[in-house]
Amino acid sequence: MEEAGIPTLCMTSALDITRSVKPPRAVFVNFPLGHQTGPPDQPELQRRIVADAMRAFEAITSPATIVELPYVWDANDRTWEDIDYTNGWMPKRPSGEAADALEAQRQARFRRK
Repeated sequence: MEEAGIPTLCMTSALDITRSVKPPRAVFVNFPLGHQTGPPDQPELQRRIVADAMRAFEAITSPATIVELPYVWDANDRTWEDIDYTNGWMPKRPSGEAADALEAQRQARFRRK
């Protein structure tokens, strides 16, 4: 998309991964994984976060820049960081054979439709 002249923006809550991938432009929000736009049922905050992310298109002038947005998930409780970023928080990775079987099932579902 970037080569076609369409700018892209990565919204991330995984700063270390984003630094290693080096997307053309990114915004980092220190929130639990999968919650880059904020907690559920907080539309005003979510709109502010998205608006600030969109402003990054104007602010970022060099490739691989990551703008860190100033939002805090919960000022009184940061225990989510201990849960999100510790070994074992994700399900065990399936074996190659099991992953291949799951992928074959997924593809079969889409072929039927």
